[in-house]
Amino acid sequence: MSRIDHINNPDAPEPNSVVPSTVAFVTNDEGRVLLIQRSDNGDWALPGGGHDLGERIADTAVREAKEETGLDIEVIGIIGLYTDPGHLIEYGDGEVRQQFSIAFRARPTGGRLASSAESVRVAWIAPDELDDLSINPSMRMRIDHGLKRLAEPYIG
Repeated sequence: MSRIDHINNPDAPEPNSVVPSTVAFVTNDEGRVLLIQRSDNGDWALPGGGHDLGERIADTAVREAKEETGLDIEVIGIIGLYTDPGHLIEYGDGEVRQQFSIAFRARPTGGRLASSAESVRVAWIAPDELDDLSINPSMRMRIDHGLKRLAEPYIG
């Protein structure tokens, strides 16, 4: 399914859904960030996805990271809450979702890097290599907040 991110685009379609979602900001011992290259739009992003009924929100981040990267992770904190109504995600099936995402800080605990139907590539990326990648500005903000280790979670 295709995906188009609209950020403050006056021509974007009206939203018709809000789905709580998560991303996992995972770093390794060398300070590299775990990123996926999305299969739906080719952008690089933190692993993550929508919350399912019957699960705790932190478990969403753990599940999505495993599905998209092959790695097991442990959530260790919250980086921020991202709910900008100017960020809309348009899917090929007609859904236009208003952003509602919680970014969690996590650490790897096992598994092996592996791509999936949602991730054509999975890699540990050094912070100084981020500018060379196609990353949505909203996602880049979450990554930058994770790298800065803000004293308090971002709320915006």
